Amino acid sequence: MRLNIGLSKRRYRRFRTSSKSWFLMVLLIVCWFGFHQLKSYWEQPQALFVLGGAAEREVFAANFARQHPQLPIWVSSGSNPEYAEWVFSEAGIDPDRLHLDYQAVDTVTNFTTLVDELKAQGIHSVYLITSDDHMRRARIIGEIVLGSRGISFKAISVPSGRSPEPIEKVVRDGVRAIIWLTTGYTGASLGQLKIGNR
Repeated sequence: MRLNIGLSKRRYRRFRTSSKSWFLMVLLIVCWFGFHQLKSYWEQPQALFVLGGAAEREVFAANFARQHPQLPIWVSSGSNPEYAEWVFSEAGIDPDRLHLDYQAVDTVTNFTTLVDELKAQGIHSVYLITSDDHMRRARIIGEIVLGSRGISFKAISVPSGRSPEPIEKVVRDGVRAIIWLTTGYTGASLGQLKIGNR
């Protein structure tokens, strides 16, 4: 009987310690995300960062760029260069502001291929432009990848008329972003799995 009571007390103490550890870990994560959200409200964006994958994002970005004439525009793996240059030219955007990059093969690599370039340019805050159905996933990846370099962002959603992406894509790419952060490996081949890559 005493032995059972002793075991129960030890299990209870371990459970309490384990619960406290999980609570602290969750609290730290919430605080980290909260800090980045507050930081993004205070910092004035220094560039537009457009995720390729849908032509309407570039059209929206070109019009948005007219309202922010001092900001450079970075487009990651968008439309072909001729079309992209035409869209921004038609909107009256100076070609010197436009930076087209075609290294990315999916959403995670949209961020990982350009984050160090943005940092090297002294950019600490960006407008993140992507479709509304894609924004949840982009925000998670952006918090991890851009946040790892001290870059905050203000999300600007482009109306798409599509339903939000499945949560599985968000989780998968969030894990990939964490793997990139710890190993430098993007897991781009994982992005090609059954649930899609964009």
